[in-house]
Amino acid sequence: MSLTAHEIVLRPIISEKSMDEAQHFKYTFAVHDDANKIQIKAAVEELFKVNVTAVNVLMTQSKQKRGGTRRSRVAGRTTPWRKAIVTLVSGQKIEFFEAA
Repeated sequence: MSLTAHEIVLRPIISEKSMDEAQHFKYTFAVHDDANKIQIKAAVEELFKVNVTAVNVLMTQSKQKRGGTRRSRVAGRTTPWRKAIVTLVSGQKIEFFEAA
């Protein structure tokens, strides 16, 4: 299956931890479930015009959740998703994360 760069990198992950890692040239993205490290590296380099040195990929676990109301007995699970932590060459940065 052939994926484009926009299909591989779904969205950036903006959290307190990911913003702290951005100071050390590490950026976090939600990525397609079928993309491998080589495809993720190529997609980030194409989209943001940077040089990538390392890609770490992990699957987040689904968590059990309760229903929407306080007394609800409806139980469910969150959707597991795939996350990539991309390390850039020292000195390079992605402007999208700096503006947030």
